[in-house]
Amino acid sequence: MPVTPTPAIGSSYRAFPFFFFFLLLLPAAAAPLLLFRLRSPPVAVTAQDNVGLRLGVKYMAFRGLRDADPLDTSVLVLQDRHRSHLVDIEQFQEVLHPRQQMRAFLSMWRMDPRIRPYVIRAGFYGIYRLGHIIIDWPLITILVERWRPETHTFHVPVGEMTITLQDVTVILGLRIDRAAVTGTCVLDVAGLCGELLGVIPPDEALRGSAISIRWLCQQLSTPAPDADEVALQRSARGFILALIGSFLFADKKGVHVHLCFLPLLRDLTQTSSYSWGGAVLAHTYRELCRVSMDRRRSISGCITLIQLWSWERLHVGRPDFGRSVAYPVPPFPHALHDEDVDVVPGYVADGVDDVLPVQQAIEPEGEPEGEPKPALPLGCRWRVPLTRVHNPSSVLLLYRDQLDAQTSDQVLWQPYIGELVDHLPDICLAAQDIWRTMSPLICFEIVEWHHPERVLRQFGMH
Repeated sequence: MPVTPTPAIGSSYRAFPFFFFFLLLLPAAAAPLLLFRLRSPPVAVTAQDNVGLRLGVKYMAFRGLRDADPLDTSVLVLQDRHRSHLVDIEQFQEVLHPRQQMRAFLSMWRMDPRIRPYVIRAGFYGIYRLGHIIIDWPLITILVERWRPETHTFHVPVGEMTITLQDVTVILGLRIDRAAVTGTCVLDVAGLCGELLGVIPPDEALRGSAISIRWLCQQLSTPAPDADEVALQRSARGFILALIGSFLFADKKGVHVHLCFLPLLRDLTQTSSYSWGGAVLAHTYRELCRVSMDRRRSISGCITLIQLWSWERLHVGRPDFGRSVAYPVPPFPHALHDEDVDVVPGYVADGVDDVLPVQQAIEPEGEPEGEPKPALPLGCRWRVPLTRVHNPSSVLLLYRDQLDAQTSDQVLWQPYIGELVDHLPDICLAAQDIWRTMSPLICFEIVEWHHPERVLRQFGMH
């Protein structure tokens, strides 16, 4: 039975008298459907966001569903080229194509236990344990349709929302303060690879200054049984470099990684001191801006971050595993030990009652006995088998309608509170003083602005 959605604050039903007369002739059950179609898209931010208004932030209102251009174009000046313009005139109904190769990387390269301490010390172990999560491409598509390059925010029915430095560090466990991830992109490829990797790539393994992830795996994934510390560090650098290219900064094809990151892995004890979280957010913003314009059909970068951010805050497309303060454990915990598992046949995770701390829930197979097990970032709570029940493949229109009908009480404005964050590593809750900083985010040549002042409700300020 269709239910009439609650309109956002400031929205209105725009219809000619003829339509209201026509509604009287419709059966009662059919009226909500027509009302839904006549419902205008929401105001970008509700009137209750007084803090943002006091800061002088300008929010955008939109016209009706068939004319969804901004009423005020002084800020949203790119509407004529924006993806949403094509969607509104029903000229663009395609789902974005994937450009992420985390599963392929993990199937090719099983981490040698001897390089595990170096990966932990460099700050990338949480990313490795997060592993491959099935991407819900219709969900990513509707988020891209709502992304505005002018403000670096998603414009949703209840206001503006965005991925912030807080989300990156809590979900991925990456540092967001200290030195920027930057440097030169003009490299002596042979000399750099020979020094830090111990091998010199042939021309066929290179694409400009980017190196094949498959070639790295073939050369460095299996250190010799009698490998010394230098050899193990080289293998660890190759592993981290491939992880960076497969997950954090995936290129358009997801098969190469730029060697500009390699000098930052020279001293693995200092690698974790860089603002990898800030760099990932800058790269993610740039990709969202690029794909939201014109008729782009693929997106790269850290797509998993976008999806996990949405699952933490929005109800659309979220797997129904419950939201307990601990980490849900499915009836098949052995599946979590296998990096290649995406789906457990016939398994539906609804109603899971068993919960364990994250260290117990997804402890990797073959951990060395007696060694401390590092705490893992919050994103690992979603490292559970998904079925098509949770991740449907052809639901773009359904997701659009659900997001159009979204109400404020369906949004988790502050998901990272209480006992949920008790088991997180210290890095996830460090640098809280810059979570709301308005500053440029840097990743080599990419510079994008962080605008938390537009989404203060995500920080409890309203």
